[in-house]
Amino acid sequence: MNIILLGPPGAGKGTQARILVESRGMIQLSTGEMLREAKSSGSEMGKKVAAIMDAGELVTDEIVIGLIEEKLSGDNAGGFIFDGFPRTLAQADALGELLEKHGATLEAVVEMRVDDDELVSRITARSTCGDCGEGYNDVSKPIPADGRCTNCGGTEFKRRADDNEESLRTRLMEYYKKTSPLIGYYYAKGNLRSVNGLGEIDEVAGEIKVVLDA
Repeated sequence: MNIILLGPPGAGKGTQARILVESRGMIQLSTGEMLREAKSSGSEMGKKVAAIMDAGELVTDEIVIGLIEEKLSGDNAGGFIFDGFPRTLAQADALGELLEKHGATLEAVVEMRVDDDELVSRITARSTCGDCGEGYNDVSKPIPADGRCTNCGGTEFKRRADDNEESLRTRLMEYYKKTSPLIGYYYAKGNLRSVNGLGEIDEVAGEIKVVLDA
């Protein structure tokens, strides 16, 4: 089974992808992670990626598609989760052509719907353990009273510099301009399924499970 997780920054796509990796043996294809992996690989493609990123330039769609194709050519018994790709209609077309080339199909595009104001409120309250990356939220999962991470016992916590309302509103606008057209694109193809992206993690995971098991 191959799926796309679609939703704005902070909707929880990465969290849900990790749950699917653990529960279904799927492989998460995160654009950022693939680029970092390629950059440090020493391969010919990796050298191209490193040169572009070191120059502060944007990696082309062609290179990202090339990285995805390398993954599709490997072991994918559990299927793939596309997280952060595609972001544009051109990328969606390219991904469709690539899947067809490899005799693969896209079973579902899961749209994680959110309310902007609630999303901003939730994200500006989040922080992570500086040692292990465990996530916390001032409202739903506050840092323990003893100031120690429940996962590793660390005492250093940090917030992302761009987890502020102004930056988030800018990122949301960018998403709606470039990526939200994919909602109509995949709806027309019959792939689109929607879940409430602002529920509790287990609730969202349950909704996604229902979608994928249907």
